Amino acid sequence: MDMKPVPAETRKRISLRGTGMYAAIAERLREMILEGELAPGVHIDEKALCEQFDISRTPLREALKTLVTEGHVTHRQHMGFQVAPISKDEIAAIFEVLHGLEETAGRLAAQRIDDKQMKVLLERHRTMEAYHREGKRTAYYRANQKVHQQIVDVAGNSVLSDLYASLMSKIHRARGSANADVLRWVESLGEHGEILEALSKRDGASLSRLLREHSEHTAAEVMKVLEATSGN
Repeated sequence: MDMKPVPAETRKRISLRGTGMYAAIAERLREMILEGELAPGVHIDEKALCEQFDISRTPLREALKTLVTEGHVTHRQHMGFQVAPISKDEIAAIFEVLHGLEETAGRLAAQRIDDKQMKVLLERHRTMEAYHREGKRTAYYRANQKVHQQIVDVAGNSVLSDLYASLMSKIHRARGSANADVLRWVESLGEHGEILEALSKRDGASLSRLLREHSEHTAAEVMKVLEATSGN
């Protein structure tokens, strides 16, 4: 499978020359993979990327090796580099754990959040609403991620926060696919409103339930998308 052509509006050269060049290239490629610009399973066209970034193959190869160690890219001799495929079974298993983490985070966050933290969350929610109105899906999804992680963080349990962040990093690409569906995007924003309302009232029972249901709804949509794109 070949790498999808870069859209005309983004095909212009992006210079990544300078100190620590390969790290900058790795960061850009990582973003392209996580946001779905480079889809799971596609062959990475090194020549096209070198032209797009205005670089030679040496720093590109170093960047790709970094992404291989992170699990974002695979490499096979004589076949080159490929965006790592998404395992449906692994994603399903991770979501099962995340449901419980969201539920636990809700109970603790309702007890421990302070007014300053609540204000930041409400501001981020308003930012999400603005992105939704403007149709900025990628920006919306990034804000969404920050809201979820902050709710977990204000629970005040470092083990919970670290585990949640680690698991979310593994399903970032898959979870983003849920917002590709317009109806789910609208539903997700509405669910976030209910979550923030329960948190503002420090209603731990409702917050835990809403967070778990939100996670389950997202998981169902993600798995549906993965099933459709896998051809099974």
